[in-house]
Amino acid sequence: MKILLAPALALSLLISQNSFSQSKAMFNGKDLKGWHADVPEMDKNPDVKSPFLIRNGNLVSLGTPGGHLITDDQYENFRFTYQYRFVGKPGNCGALVFVSKPRDLYDMFPKSIEIQMMHQNAGDFWCIQEDITVPDMEKRRGPKEKWGVNGDKLRRIPNLTDGTEKPLGEWNTMRIECVKNSIKVWLNGVMVNYGYNATAQKGQIALQSEGAEVEFRDVMVTPIKTLSK
Repeated sequence: MKILLAPALALSLLISQNSFSQSKAMFNGKDLKGWHADVPEMDKNPDVKSPFLIRNGNLVSLGTPGGHLITDDQYENFRFTYQYRFVGKPGNCGALVFVSKPRDLYDMFPKSIEIQMMHQNAGDFWCIQEDITVPDMEKRRGPKEKWGVNGDKLRRIPNLTDGTEKPLGEWNTMRIECVKNSIKVWLNGVMVNYGYNATAQKGQIALQSEGAEVEFRDVMVTPIKTLSK
């Protein structure tokens, strides 16, 4: 009897079979080795504790004070995968790729492209002193004369789908692929965004503390040569 797999599951199995041996765990469940926190409030007050910690084997972003947990290493041509869920009330968070200059926007956000995790907006692109192009650019981003990467410019590029996030308390699976200057994003097996002609193609990776408590697990990076279809 032939067993037919759903396309998303079949793709997931194919990726797993081809990439497993090259995948690297970015978080060991015990400490934050390989990462460093950049939290401006900690500069002002030495008594302020980092919002990033380990709890029950999961990486936790408490949401406050605001800041970023940034990899020590830079990455190019990679697949970044992780599971996340909001703890308590849903809110805002994000993953950043092509990270370079710290605190380059509003003295907080590093130069990068953000893949949004904000509740009901997961998968949006946010341009943070870097830019990216998507199909139907004016329809999705707004009037061209208002585009930009800082200040009051239109920096958000909404994702392509609705209803792809899991109910509060359940684990979401995010997959971000970056090859050269293109980025493709899947949320829970659904392709939710794709951009190209980015103004960067390598850099560090970061996770945010931005107002809501979030747990992360199965944080992995895998070298790749092409974007998945």
